Amino acid sequence: MTWLTDSHIHLSDDEYSGDMEYILTTMDKMKIRACCVSMDNASSKSTLDLSKRSSLVLPFIGIHPEKANDDLDTMVDLITLNSNKISGIGEIGLDKTYVSDEAGFSRQVLVFQKMLSLAEKLGKPISVHSRRTLDEIFSILPSYSIKGVLLHWFSGSKKQLQKAMELDCFVSYGPAMVYADDKQVLLSQTRPDKILLETDGPVKFSKCFGMKTAQIAFLPSVLFCAAGVLNKSYDEMLLAVERNVDSYLGV
Repeated sequence: MTWLTDSHIHLSDDEYSGDMEYILTTMDKMKIRACCVSMDNASSKSTLDLSKRSSLVLPFIGIHPEKANDDLDTMVDLITLNSNKISGIGEIGLDKTYVSDEAGFSRQVLVFQKMLSLAEKLGKPISVHSRRTLDEIFSILPSYSIKGVLLHWFSGSKKQLQKAMELDCFVSYGPAMVYADDKQVLLSQTRPDKILLETDGPVKFSKCFGMKTAQIAFLPSVLFCAAGVLNKSYDEMLLAVERNVDSYLGV
């Protein structure tokens, strides 16, 4: 049986802590794996602990741009010491909405570049936050040799999508695509071998999801929508996406 993979979800977030046994059981019953991303040192340790409870949790650790002032040296040590246990590095990236001056953004860039260097050295894929900073990220990525680069929750322009494809990046689409025409248009213009799916839980989604906290059980709906947009059957889309996941993870 082919497994479905959520390429980007924050299962170590406190929002899920009280329901974790149920979530892990659901993942097993629904045949869903999860790339569990982290925000900082504390959540990275929680992610590592969670991965010990289930092999379906694929741990990604790193510093999110919102947490750029977290202890960088400690994170470098954490990644290095657990390099044989982690599936990737993330969530990392840039986001100017979290800073008020150039010094703050420079700190984000410093942290991002350090995470990229580690990913290159250790041969790990990365999960990148790129809200309103795609052009800056595009200017940085070519300096590193990283095989698995995911621009999660891609929301750039068609021109930026083309650039992402030129740089051989993966892009992921989530529950918003079920009701957002612009996301469906972007999906239709994405290279088939670079499409991944995600929930980005615990983000809340509107319309048909009723502003409920994203659950990993939303993922089949995202897959069903993607299949319809690309004129594939559900099973065809599942096989295609999982081939992409394996390529992204380098397995």
